[in-house]
Amino acid sequence: MVLAHPIGGTAVESVLAKVDAAFDEMLAKLTRAPAAAAPVPATAARAEWIELPELDEWDDLQTFFRQQRWTDGLPVVPPTRARVERMLRFLDRPAHQPVGLVPPLMGAATVEHVAVNALMAGCAPEHMPVLLAALDAMLDPAFNLYGVQTTTHCVAPLLLVNGPLAGSLGIHGGNNLFGPGAWSNGVLGRAIRLILQNLGGGLPGEVDKATMGHPGKYTFCMAENEAASPWPSLRAERGFASAVSTVTVIGAEAPHNINDHESTTAGGLLTMFVGTMAQTGQNNVWYAGEPLLLICPEHAATIAAGGFGKDDVKRMIYEDARLPLSRFSRENIERRMPRKFPLRFKDRPLDTLVPIAQRWEDIMIVVAGGTGKHSMYLPTFGGTRAVTRAITDGSGRPYAPDDLPDTRQGKS
Repeated sequence: MVLAHPIGGTAVESVLAKVDAAFDEMLAKLTRAPAAAAPVPATAARAEWIELPELDEWDDLQTFFRQQRWTDGLPVVPPTRARVERMLRFLDRPAHQPVGLVPPLMGAATVEHVAVNALMAGCAPEHMPVLLAALDAMLDPAFNLYGVQTTTHCVAPLLLVNGPLAGSLGIHGGNNLFGPGAWSNGVLGRAIRLILQNLGGGLPGEVDKATMGHPGKYTFCMAENEAASPWPSLRAERGFASAVSTVTVIGAEAPHNINDHESTTAGGLLTMFVGTMAQTGQNNVWYAGEPLLLICPEHAATIAAGGFGKDDVKRMIYEDARLPLSRFSRENIERRMPRKFPLRFKDRPLDTLVPIAQRWEDIMIVVAGGTGKHSMYLPTFGGTRAVTRAITDGSGRPYAPDDLPDTRQGKS
């Protein structure tokens, strides 16, 4: 059932009136035996192929795709049967093998369905293992894909790829990593968006209720610049060996720049990081989320030269990136703070400090970017946890660069 918008930021009496109007329907649903959850089918139907009259691929056919709402607002590669079969050819998985049910529509995603959307986004066959691992990670309950797909928050799934496959596939983690130019970054992130829209039902304005959204909802994919990092990678922190390539999915906001060309010490840089990360309007102050700090190589080198390990940086940010309750509105102090953290903030003085994470271990730090002294802060949806998966074949064996087909890097 749906209560009429708005609910948040309105008087309690208004919310109660809406609840009263829907009470009978609510009571009926709460007292009715719940339907059994739909299981993930052992097999799922193949994609239905549509026979279309011969249409111009980049004119009439694009219009048809837009009318069906199968696109993200940009032109797509028409997924002909021959093209999709080529996408599947090197995988050791049946085309109809299920990956899972994609919320909130709970569309049954098969390997073939993933391939269709990947092809539409411009992917090549070698991108498929990354996409299958990323989708599996997003379907982990900890990621909360249902919430990510339906919230009014601006969240988008960020794919962060680590390991040897990142280099072999050209997934970029250096200069301008969130900008144009890196083909794999663009098409991988875009494929995820089409999958979430076409299989999960996340149509903008209907199910995807983002008030603003952000450009990462078109495509949001990067690699960690492991070669430039003085610390263990995110992959290593999460227990994966150096030969294993991984993809981590993170429900993130758009990056917030941290410009510091003047600080020459670890303490100076961390002071600037803390000043940028301590914000009242981010979800990380309300939930047990995992805020993400991307540190550029030059900043990382300065901090490491000061004797700071990655855990040291996390602890300092956790302790110092805090704001007093007085920086929050009276309504938030009275309504949201006691509800989310009653033991910590109920009836507390206005100088009580609010952290941006609930534990220091929840702060994620990744070295990325190229030359220049700009780092970035990415707040998250809050009600989501980052999930990491190894990129493997159908038997669970990690993919190595030599396993990729010869279509990579422009080879035919």
